[in-house]
Amino acid sequence: MTPHLWGIASILLASLLWGTTGVAATFAPEVGAAAIGAAAMGIGGLLQAALALRPMARARAALRAQWPWLLLGALAVAVYPLAFYGSMRLAGVTIGTVVSIGSAPLFSAALEMVLDGTRVSRRWAVGAALGVIGMGLLCFAEGTGHGTPAPSVMSGVLLGLLAGLTYALYSWAARRLMQRGIAPRAAMGAMFGLGGLLLMPVLFATGAPFLASWNNAAVGIYMALVPMFLGYVCFGYGLARIPASSATAITLVEPVVAAGLAALIVGERLPAQGWVGVALIFACLVCITLRARRDR
Repeated sequence: MTPHLWGIASILLASLLWGTTGVAATFAPEVGAAAIGAAAMGIGGLLQAALALRPMARARAALRAQWPWLLLGALAVAVYPLAFYGSMRLAGVTIGTVVSIGSAPLFSAALEMVLDGTRVSRRWAVGAALGVIGMGLLCFAEGTGHGTPAPSVMSGVLLGLLAGLTYALYSWAARRLMQRGIAPRAAMGAMFGLGGLLLMPVLFATGAPFLASWNNAAVGIYMALVPMFLGYVCFGYGLARIPASSATAITLVEPVVAAGLAALIVGERLPAQGWVGVALIFACLVCITLRARRDR
């Protein structure tokens, strides 16, 4: 496969892994959203940094030269999981995931237009419109499927938008570091390692429930090692090969996975309009990831 296709495949694999996080968190209901987010992204980020110690040492001069983008990305990494898991706890797994991940491509495209001066293609605009409609149908289906809305849905939606913005920010910052000649492992390791350090005080303050039972500890270990550590290794690999706006758009598959797992495991029902939303999100992926022949 070409590097572009390898990049798409890596982002898709990361999205599949991330789609399991919402359901996994439901197996530890007594652990707060802040603790879940701090453990998952904090420990996962430190593991990424440990894996990239040698590349970071080689790139230390370049990383120091690009410290504003590194700091911006690290702050976004620290805020993202707190907003993301808070959104799911307040608005439900499907709505929280859909709003958080679904808004990220739009924020990402806006960042690239404002900061990089790029223009989105007509194909991307059509794909994004399909994705937004699909996300709306998924949210509506989730609300009607329960009969009554989840508590504090509006607060959950606002936190989801914050998660989408910070997700787009750290994706853009990582891409910027890579474009400045920093190796992907060094860029991702430094950014996520610093973000993980910022999350450690939150974990120490809120993470006591992880020690209350083996079940809670197993959820924390899974979240840190599989979706966060392995998922972001795949994400960094793909981000070095495709634009940040395309990468964040491909991750629209995550809410589809989350909705399917919520229906199968947690028992959330997805009505017909929800499956229409799933189909539209996949159509969005086709529009965004398949390049026109002239682009190739």
